[in-house]
Amino acid sequence: MTAIPGGNVHDAVRDMSTPSGLPGDGQHRDTTEEPREVRAVAPRTGPRHLAAPSTDVRRAPGGASDDGSDDAEESDEHPGHGIGRTVLEWLAVIACGVLIALTAQAFLVQAFWIPSESMVPTLEVGDRVLVNKLAYKAHDVNHGDLIVFERPPEAAQAGQEDIKDLIKRVIAVGGDTVESRNGLVYVNGERIEEPYLVEGTPTERLPLTPVPEGEVFVMGDNRTNSEDSRDFGPIDEDTIVGRAVVKVLPLSDIGWL
Repeated sequence: MTAIPGGNVHDAVRDMSTPSGLPGDGQHRDTTEEPREVRAVAPRTGPRHLAAPSTDVRRAPGGASDDGSDDAEESDEHPGHGIGRTVLEWLAVIACGVLIALTAQAFLVQAFWIPSESMVPTLEVGDRVLVNKLAYKAHDVNHGDLIVFERPPEAAQAGQEDIKDLIKRVIAVGGDTVESRNGLVYVNGERIEEPYLVEGTPTERLPLTPVPEGEVFVMGDNRTNSEDSRDFGPIDEDTIVGRAVVKVLPLSDIGWL
């Protein structure tokens, strides 16, 4: 047996046993104490400042993540693309509006302005009216209608070469006879009521006149200052542009005709 310097066997055994207490307390600690809860801690592979960032990225309200970034799909869109698309959409809307307006003017409704005093007091110089161009595709021309028609070749041209269309009131239609007696108008031998005239307005220069089929006899409401069928005769229905249905200007006097 090898000798142990500086002590006996019992001391050596005691010194080699596992300490039961904390260093330096000099007391034997009871080994039957309650077990402690032990939490598992993930092992670190290096210093804290070198640890890999967490891959769990939470999204903030509004679609952005906590680090301020958006979805890759949204971030790929260039801001200028949205503006360009909006401009193109508005250009398309405007183009469609112009096309519809041109189509309506060509086939449905057209605006006309009043160049003379022949329709006073119903229409004043400068008024604007809308004309229904399909009116007489659906029904015949009626007594009392306000119509726009192509200027007859027989109409006076002095100073009015730029006026291509006229507006007058239908007094008689094809197959009627029309005349004036004592300043009053008679159609087919019967006096007609004309509430659109200024009271006391006489109708002159109208002998008994038959109206051929397919034609209409027209006069202005300002009987003393109107060039109409008393001057150029009845007009052909084929020259009628349409029926004036509403006055749109001035705004203070908008109304049906």
